[in-house]
Amino acid sequence: MANQEDVFKKVISHAKEYGYVFQSSEIYDGLSAVYDYAQNGVELKKNIREYWWRAMVQLNDNIVGLDAAIFMHPTTWKASGHVDAFSDPLIDNKDSNKRYRADVLVEDYVAKIEGKIEKEVKKAAKRFGDAFDKNEFLSTNQRVVDYQEKATTILKRLGKSLENEDLADVKLLIEELEIACPMSGSKNWTDVKQFNLMFGTKLGASAETAMDLYLRPETAQGIFVNFLNVQKTSRMKIPFGIAQTGKAFRNEIVARQFIFRMREFEQMEMQFFIKPGTQKEWYEKWKENRMKWHLSLGLGEDNYRFHDHEKLAHYADAAADIEFRFPFGFKELEGIHSRTDFDLSKHQEFSGKKLQYFDTEENKNYVPYVVETSIGLDRMFLAVFSNSLKEEELENGTTRTVLKLPAVLAPTKAAVFPLVKKDGLPELAMEIINDLKWDFNVLYDQKDAVGRRYRRQDANGTPFCITVDHQSLEDQTVTIRHRDTMEQQRVAIADVKAIIHKEIDMKSWLMKMS
Repeated sequence: MANQEDVFKKVISHAKEYGYVFQSSEIYDGLSAVYDYAQNGVELKKNIREYWWRAMVQLNDNIVGLDAAIFMHPTTWKASGHVDAFSDPLIDNKDSNKRYRADVLVEDYVAKIEGKIEKEVKKAAKRFGDAFDKNEFLSTNQRVVDYQEKATTILKRLGKSLENEDLADVKLLIEELEIACPMSGSKNWTDVKQFNLMFGTKLGASAETAMDLYLRPETAQGIFVNFLNVQKTSRMKIPFGIAQTGKAFRNEIVARQFIFRMREFEQMEMQFFIKPGTQKEWYEKWKENRMKWHLSLGLGEDNYRFHDHEKLAHYADAAADIEFRFPFGFKELEGIHSRTDFDLSKHQEFSGKKLQYFDTEENKNYVPYVVETSIGLDRMFLAVFSNSLKEEELENGTTRTVLKLPAVLAPTKAAVFPLVKKDGLPELAMEIINDLKWDFNVLYDQKDAVGRRYRRQDANGTPFCITVDHQSLEDQTVTIRHRDTMEQQRVAIADVKAIIHKEIDMKSWLMKMS
């Protein structure tokens, strides 16, 4: 575990050192669980957003975009259930005075059991070599079977207790499992209480007439209240989707794990409107489609898994998470939910306006069902960033820190170096920069020896380094170095653009989905 913690600490310090993520208002000692995306972070974030938008909106002729306001009429949140049911079960430790999410304490306990299973699998794989059959081992090794049974039983009980709002049983479960406060080791717990997560604010010129508002805790409701506007103005026929990216706000009491759980975050959501009765089929289709999108980035198939919900939200008839192996274990990255007609029906009821679709084939009106895909952009950023950060041992005995970001997402695509700061080399390097910058984010770097510049760009995640030397003046060629392999090629300056384009072209990356 300590090793994983060390890895995570490196991720956080690398993000700051290389201009990806800063603590918000750091000169005033910062705000807990609020972060700023720095000069490289904002580019990586924009590229992830664009990669999602291209796959979701541009490549689907039945999905359109929306950018709804953060402020919404307060009745929206009454209708959606957020005023009454948007809360976390919290528990305090009486000795350390630390507050925790009760469900997370239990899930972390289960994660340790899963860690033991993984250890057993690794040991067995080493012992049996090529003859090792993982599935057979998982189903026949008694110790592993017992671990799995224990984990499943705990999660089922937790899910059931939360669903029935039996908070006393959640506390009982924590006590039975002898879960201790991670800070103090104490097992002296308070009762579990629900805490609403919405931030309140006011709209109006004076305190007496101001309307109580909420900062939106999710982006989905902006899509639902605009369902009919979008459907009519774009003449969409069911099935169709509305996609949106934007900020959401949650008063997370136990915000933690860097940008994994923040109070201000960004979501990328798509609500897909369908005929009632077809939700199972569309739910499976979107699960498959979204996993393909993730895998297209090449972060490793074994770093993803589906997790079906034991406890369903009040609006869902099926729900699964795509979980990713973060440095602190498998955690939710994206949710796929079959939301039934809950949202549109509720908004219809509370607003008094019909939110129905006239199906010309069926010759009748109905409230559509919805399948949702919802991914946290900040979590996706953390997944990509943490997975890409590597320490590599080189043949000459030295090590290098390299950020192997998927080239399509890298903030800077190429760095151009003059070998020395004289003899017309900087001028030629700038000519190359001025040509490339119309197509890509590129930067000029002339400080330090070339080897040190390579290392700096490796750590920065830049896929290509282009070195201009004296030969470049004679024959218009340069050396291009590939970040991942460190391989160097001599190429014509005229070919550089095509070489970079081939590696970073969004089309060729997204085509891996088909």
